Amino acid sequence: MANHARSNGEHHSIEHSLLEAFDALWDDLVDPREAYLDNDGSWWLPVGVSGNGVQSTCSAWNEQTLSDLRRQCRGLAATNEFAINGHENRISYIVGSGHSYRAAVCKGTDSSQDVALQVQKLLDRFLLENHWQQRQQEIVRRMDRDGEAFLRFFVDHEGLTHVRFIEPDQVATPADRAGDPSASFGIQTDVDDVEHVLGYYVDGELVDAADVQHRRANVDFNVKRGLPLYAPVRKNLRRAERLLRNMSVVAEIQSAIALIRKHRGASRSGIEQFVAANADASTTNGTTGRTRHYSQYGPGTILDAPAGMEYDFPARGLDASNFVAVLQAELRAIAARLVMPEFMFTSDASNANFASTLVAEGPAMKMFERLQMSLVEQDKAVLRRVIDNAIAVGKLPRDVHEFVHIQVVPPSLNVRDPLQQAQVDHIAFKNGILSPQTWSQHLGLDYDQEQQNLTVCRGAAV
Repeated sequence: MANHARSNGEHHSIEHSLLEAFDALWDDLVDPREAYLDNDGSWWLPVGVSGNGVQSTCSAWNEQTLSDLRRQCRGLAATNEFAINGHENRISYIVGSGHSYRAAVCKGTDSSQDVALQVQKLLDRFLLENHWQQRQQEIVRRMDRDGEAFLRFFVDHEGLTHVRFIEPDQVATPADRAGDPSASFGIQTDVDDVEHVLGYYVDGELVDAADVQHRRANVDFNVKRGLPLYAPVRKNLRRAERLLRNMSVVAEIQSAIALIRKHRGASRSGIEQFVAANADASTTNGTTGRTRHYSQYGPGTILDAPAGMEYDFPARGLDASNFVAVLQAELRAIAARLVMPEFMFTSDASNANFASTLVAEGPAMKMFERLQMSLVEQDKAVLRRVIDNAIAVGKLPRDVHEFVHIQVVPPSLNVRDPLQQAQVDHIAFKNGILSPQTWSQHLGLDYDQEQQNLTVCRGAAV
């Protein structure tokens, strides 16, 4: 028995030593992946290029994770006040009051102006029927919010093109094509050329690429789907929202308590009797039976404290400046992602000069100009389809593209002196550099319509 007890004791000692050794090893264990783990338990996004060159920066993503990312960013666009402000400001600067479109005769051609007028009437009708200015705003919102915008084209018997949006989640790979890389992310491409799109799987049906325009944002050419604007800073937006909420709640609680009376050496019953005796009003909760006492202090009230009593005012210790500094740091990080001055994102213009921000060489100015030109290029592609659809039904000559082109003028971004700009345009016009039509576009006017209005005015004067 003694030997058995001794043996059990040795086993326990060895077991205890092993457990201590294992605990030490576990405490010293370093997982190299922890460097890529955020506080909320989510992993950093992987960076790299896949073997087929199709997914690039989204090499480890699939349709489900991309859909989840869009869902998160849509939630921010709907509920986060800072995200909403960023979206609306980008729309205001990129689209503004709307782009102007004019059919002009190509230089070096002797074609009649009548064909250009036919094209202009077609474009005007297209813009009117499709509420294009509002649709432009939604295109920018969708590209920022979802990272992409799908436009589908329908043609009626008159050759007029109608545009409708396709929701991103409608474009998905059918189950029977799940193993085909050329059909990934709901987009059918050439096997050897990912940029050569053949069609889109919309609700399981393959729609010809000629009937869809896919605008992507924040990705390379060889990436099939776009990334939302706020994808890199969505956690910053959530933190900023929570921080502002917590600051407001703390301030609300502190400011709601007028004062705290401290009774030195008094018993609980004594304090309760004192409060009841000095209350101006009392109410009793019928459910809990608890009585709440209220005291009113008018302006200029002077409190006389008896011996052993102190008055403390918690609101005087409220200092939100430290939290505001943290909030501003988060908002600056988000504004940096948008390449926008902080005041454009936060609506706080106390530390910024609007006129000096939108100068010609400013980063925000350059960024907005670049986004405008990208939108112009994509809009021109839409208008070419509109003209082609009209040609297909005989509404326009087949060679109309050879002598008519579309001029697109976005709203001005510069903070200009209107008189100075008018003088510059007048000098250019007098020297034969600027046409009256383009001058009208600078003023946001329709040249042909203004000429008709002038004719009517002259006729009325006679």
